[in-house]
Amino acid sequence: MLTKHQFLEPLSRLRTNEVVVTSMGMVRPWAKHSSSDLDFASADSAMGHTADFALGIALARPDRKVICLNGDGSMLMTLGTLVSIVASGAYNLILFVIENHTYEITGNQPVPGGGQVDFAAMAKAAGFERVHHFDDVTEYESCLPVILSAEGPVFVSVETEAGSEGPLSRGNPDEVAYLRPSLAESARALREALQETAPGIDTP
Repeated sequence: MLTKHQFLEPLSRLRTNEVVVTSMGMVRPWAKHSSSDLDFASADSAMGHTADFALGIALARPDRKVICLNGDGSMLMTLGTLVSIVASGAYNLILFVIENHTYEITGNQPVPGGGQVDFAAMAKAAGFERVHHFDDVTEYESCLPVILSAEGPVFVSVETEAGSEGPLSRGNPDEVAYLRPSLAESARALREALQETAPGIDTP
């Protein structure tokens, strides 16, 4: 099992100009490792749609690789997204599911089936051809460069320790940088950053 730091530090170090979309318990931890204009906190409205949002960006910008840091609780709520991702043909999307078996930001209530549900097997059944599961930091770090360079869609589940992040508050000046703007302002900033920066991958 990995700590959040063990999961995020190598990813932030190897990340170049990919869009990174974070969900719930990953929002603040990722902000400790990155301050890129291409980071987006998907922590608004109904829970469970972070992967949907990341897929939308990937389809809208096929010249840009998109990394989604989704929680197991969020993934469980919208399992149909796995099928939608494969059916869409989004070759530029990497979907990470962080398995800490709790709804962390609302008090660490247990996720149904936590530790029993096999998300990697579900991804394979949905049609993902590149599927990985990690519970060892050394194996994860050694495989990460290949994962980030592979043509997608790619699915990666990672066993991590439960944390203690509290509820998120967008628009709060005391929050991490990419939670301080409103949702509309954040979306506009991401769109502008995508227009200004060079493509992350070549379009086939």
